[in-house]
Amino acid sequence: MIKRRARLTAAAILAATTIMLSGCSSSSSPTAESKGPADITFWGWAAGYDKSVALWNKTHPDIHVKYEAVTNGGAGGYDKMLTAAKAGNAPCLAQVGYETFSSFLAAGVLQDVSTYVEKDRAEFPNWVWNNVGVDGKAYGVPVDTAPMAMFYRTDLFTKAHIAVPKTWDEFAAAAAAVKAADPSSRIMNLPTDPYLYAGFAWQGGAPWFGVKGDSWSVSFDSPANRKVGDYWQGLFDKGLLTSYPAFDASLYSAWSKGTVWAEVGPVWSASLIRDNAAGSTGKWGVAPMPRWAGSDAVGNSGGSATAVMKDCAHPKEATEFAMWMSTNNDSVSNLIASAAILPASKSGLANSALDAPQAYYGGQRIYQLFRSESAKVNDGWVWGPIMSTSATSLGDGLGRIHTKKGTYQDALDGAQKSTVTALKSQGFSVS
Repeated sequence: MIKRRARLTAAAILAATTIMLSGCSSSSSPTAESKGPADITFWGWAAGYDKSVALWNKTHPDIHVKYEAVTNGGAGGYDKMLTAAKAGNAPCLAQVGYETFSSFLAAGVLQDVSTYVEKDRAEFPNWVWNNVGVDGKAYGVPVDTAPMAMFYRTDLFTKAHIAVPKTWDEFAAAAAAVKAADPSSRIMNLPTDPYLYAGFAWQGGAPWFGVKGDSWSVSFDSPANRKVGDYWQGLFDKGLLTSYPAFDASLYSAWSKGTVWAEVGPVWSASLIRDNAAGSTGKWGVAPMPRWAGSDAVGNSGGSATAVMKDCAHPKEATEFAMWMSTNNDSVSNLIASAAILPASKSGLANSALDAPQAYYGGQRIYQLFRSESAKVNDGWVWGPIMSTSATSLGDGLGRIHTKKGTYQDALDGAQKSTVTALKSQGFSVS
């Protein structure tokens, strides 16, 4: 089975998964259904998921969901899910980030639930559905998205008479102006986390993966990716960015003290900054992500789905719950309050909780901005089937930039080479 999965090509994922599942649920579903209420186990780690499950169980006696908290996916949760799937004892539902979804598909551990989501397809934009399936098929239900924006110190920009940049050319000019106004300050930190950096590539129309026939295409070293990388390299070479490690206490201190004036990041950066830079409460604002000339596209960095695992005996009922969790007003209100998500569903985006003023951001209703920006996320981004390998290689390369032992181009070239090599070694077809 392992060798067979390794040989999957991009287009073959759909057919192979269907074949693998054809005998799994049909033999177990009738027996399970004859016993009464459907019992569905759900593994996840996000705050508030347990509360949404409890809300469901109060009003749906015929479909009982048991929530089990696991370690964050990247910290071991995904390994646990994959191991359980190979052993035949995986849960019905699992929280899976969009960046990892293709890896789960390639491993053949998910179940096609396209039939069950069809009536609700209009609830989510096409680019979101593209993150939970292939060839128009769906293997789960989206939960949230993470469009990007510019978080900035309103007090410092105002005092220095620097206009909030609307384009990347203006951002470069503002970066020079910040350094001129205060030589000890910089506009932003060098983006070196691979998944955060993906959001900039996403916005710039610089995909890393694609599907051509029955093969994967890999394009870390494309001209579009060079353009995005060269932009950040140029700012760094001019001494206009700090070089703290990503998600490090030293960066949080710089935000709080006002020596780093801005952060272009996803919606979840709102809580990241708030929770780690308490000393600057009320001094931050949020503006749209700077645009590339001639484009109004936005990048996305994050988001997850509720995936239906291959051995789930009640895929219809499991999908019904997953759709409810992502669209029901009470559930979405809970997830907004507990996990600070930006809902992926249209009904979720209409939730009034997103209209609340945020004290940390000077009373600005920041989630209204993210609501409108979510409709501008660049379409067509595809995550690859071995993102752990790709992200590790890219992250290693990006981590050498601040010591001037490497460049963005070196990092992209390294990710290209290691990804293609790994795909071929695992039996994938690469164009």
